[in-house]
Amino acid sequence: METCFLSVVLPMFNEVEGVTAVVRKLVHFLQDYLREKTFEIIVVDDGSSDGSDTAVLGLSLPQVNLLQHPYNIGNGAAVKTGIRHAHGEYILLMDADGQHKVEDIPRLLEHIDRYDLVVGARTGESETAVHRDIANTIYNAFASYVCGRKIEDLTSGFRVIRAKLAKNIVYLLPNTFSYPTTMTLAVVRGGFSLKYVPIEVKRRVGRSKIKLLRDGSRFLLIILKIATFYAPLKIFVPASVSMFLLGFGYGLFKVLVLNARYGPTSAMLMTVSALVFLVGLVSEQVAQLRLDHSEQE
Repeated sequence: METCFLSVVLPMFNEVEGVTAVVRKLVHFLQDYLREKTFEIIVVDDGSSDGSDTAVLGLSLPQVNLLQHPYNIGNGAAVKTGIRHAHGEYILLMDADGQHKVEDIPRLLEHIDRYDLVVGARTGESETAVHRDIANTIYNAFASYVCGRKIEDLTSGFRVIRAKLAKNIVYLLPNTFSYPTTMTLAVVRGGFSLKYVPIEVKRRVGRSKIKLLRDGSRFLLIILKIATFYAPLKIFVPASVSMFLLGFGYGLFKVLVLNARYGPTSAMLMTVSALVFLVGLVSEQVAQLRLDHSEQE
């Protein structure tokens, strides 16, 4: 297939209740909005068992291409498959459950000539669960610290990215729902530009596949992983300082309050804190060498 202007990637897993309406609306809207510019819609079926694939095939729309995983691998894996098969200059990622409004697509695309990644940031008026809003606030604060800039919506799946950049970082993306987290941190820490556009999302059609405890803890682990990958000192320095203060404070407590010897525990904690700091320095150098090498390529 020849290169087109925009590739829309829709990961799908058991979305028979709403995916056909989403695809139809997408096609009609993009035809009117893009006019002479070409586009494609890549629906990636991640092993659905409810007939979602049959429903998409039944649409018989020339702009729609259905890719299928033989079994359920993960939401992130479906996104990666879509990115690898995309022919567009830009790639738009959105959900197949009806949460995202197609009317917001132009608001993202209008910034793509200046920014490498444009993300729809959910506002307080969005129809989202309270516990997810609280969790997202925590993720955003942690990610903002790691990136050194304000992250407004770390987990939003509604985003448009330059195809070349997406294909370069696709190997970093996990197979799970935490792919937006990894993509955002990789883009920012890699020195690329990021823009947030406020959007309102609707309540999804069908049942959510995200489990708060399982996927929430996974999001935090992903942030730690990407932080140590791109900005190791952001993790190692606080850990080193905390261990040093703990050891020093415990030693003073024993001497001043318990009237005992300083003790080996305090000395061990302070020694280990120095080792942690040195590991962080080495990791920082390795990260910088990796970035320099990737830029040369």
